[in-house]
Amino acid sequence: MVSLNPVRVLKHEAEEEKAEIARLSSFVGAIAIGELVKSTLGPKGMDKILVSSGRNAGSVEVTNDGATILKAVGVDNPAAKILVNMSKVQDDEVGDGTTSVTVLASELLKEAERLIDQKIHPQTIIAGWRKATDVAKTALYNISKDNSADLAKFREDLMNIARTTLSSKILSQHKEHFSKLAVDAVLRLKGSGDLQAIQIIKKTGGTLEDSFLDEGFLLDKKPGVHQPQRVENAKILIANTPMDTDKIKVFGSHIKVDSMAKIAELESAEKEKMKDKVNKILKHGCNVFINRQLIYNYPEQLFADAGIMAIEHADFDGIERLALVTGGEIVSTFDAPETVRLGKCDLIEQVMIGEDILLRFSGVLLGEACTIIIRGATQQIVDEAERSLHDALCVLTATVKESRIICGGGCAETAMAVAVTKAAATTPGKEAIAMEAFTRALLQLPTIIADNAGYDSAQLVSELKAAHNAGKYTTGLNMDKGELADLQAQGVTESYVVKRQVLQSAVEAAEMILRVDDIIKAAPRRRTEDRGFC
Repeated sequence: MVSLNPVRVLKHEAEEEKAEIARLSSFVGAIAIGELVKSTLGPKGMDKILVSSGRNAGSVEVTNDGATILKAVGVDNPAAKILVNMSKVQDDEVGDGTTSVTVLASELLKEAERLIDQKIHPQTIIAGWRKATDVAKTALYNISKDNSADLAKFREDLMNIARTTLSSKILSQHKEHFSKLAVDAVLRLKGSGDLQAIQIIKKTGGTLEDSFLDEGFLLDKKPGVHQPQRVENAKILIANTPMDTDKIKVFGSHIKVDSMAKIAELESAEKEKMKDKVNKILKHGCNVFINRQLIYNYPEQLFADAGIMAIEHADFDGIERLALVTGGEIVSTFDAPETVRLGKCDLIEQVMIGEDILLRFSGVLLGEACTIIIRGATQQIVDEAERSLHDALCVLTATVKESRIICGGGCAETAMAVAVTKAAATTPGKEAIAMEAFTRALLQLPTIIADNAGYDSAQLVSELKAAHNAGKYTTGLNMDKGELADLQAQGVTESYVVKRQVLQSAVEAAEMILRVDDIIKAAPRRRTEDRGFC
């Protein structure tokens, strides 16, 4: 009689989870991520405090931005990582809806877990979801409007979108002020959608209301000693080059000398080399030199003698944006002045913001360039204000490109849910059950918004469904009063693009996780094996 021992294919420390266990592991991880961020959803959502460990130990962030929270949370579960990556893509694509997309994907997986318990196959669920997604997209398009032909109406639409986006952020108390800043900045782009032309500078001190929009470009730097503090008709050479007397930079090199005179000769040679470099720069005919790297005392003195404004250590984002708005290019060699494009602007002058002095570049070549200066009581407040304003700017830019709008306050989700319910009623087979589960997941978004505000979500959502079934497609939740309202009349408006992206991303991520029936964790690689030791 031969005994059959199980054959192990994987290495000893490799792990494998199969079938139901793998699926449960995926669902648990993804649902936990949804539970983590869902309390931040809606205008009455709560914030999270993120405390760093490691290199930045003790630094604190206060935020309700889904992408920021999920980026900071270290997750080990593979399904949870998929949702974290999905929220990052949502942030990159349209800038807002990061919490909504995570919560919707999580709720879809909750519903899928219940259906699998009823012995409905994952592929059947996916087929039902795909039909539901097509119906939901059509319903979303049908309730959207496009006012881009009327500029006054379109500007009001953009203002409403900015107000709605900011109403769930730290800026909700000052949403009128910041909405105007964001809309003015985006409309200056003249439809180009290049957010690089909008610079955001954060300065602690003052209050959020003290934030303002400045036309032109601001650089948080000062000119060198004894150099011009104000330049008209500026010709700007933007560089990324070492200006530290070109010391010998070969690691491990040594120079031996037998007298102090030889050291003086070395220093003199280094100075001559730097003087040649400065002379090459001056041949470009510039009156302003901006370098990403440090400018040491001797070259700074040479620039001062030549009457050139020299600015050192401009951060790389700063000089890239400066090159964009002034029409110049970043150079690192200076042998061919005729091939270098200088940046131009009408005036460079110093301005004071709070306690700090900055340089303002007025009349830049890229006329749409502007800077938003954010003031606030603490660093945490200005950081969160920047994140909130970034969301609003991204949404507005997306809306300028694709100008359709929809009502907010759970209105879009309910309209989609009602349309999918009607389609499910005429769909035969088990796919109809998956479509009904899809509607329950969609309705969880207005439910959570109402719960976070402390209202009776069951009552409000049932009233909302009834209103939409009666054809009142602009009805949504008014979270200031805890009742239903015509949100079109109240100006609670969202971007159609953001909602469509939320729907598509959430369904795709949930479908990917639902398809999984096996999780294999590879065995860790051992250093001793790599080196050939026993």
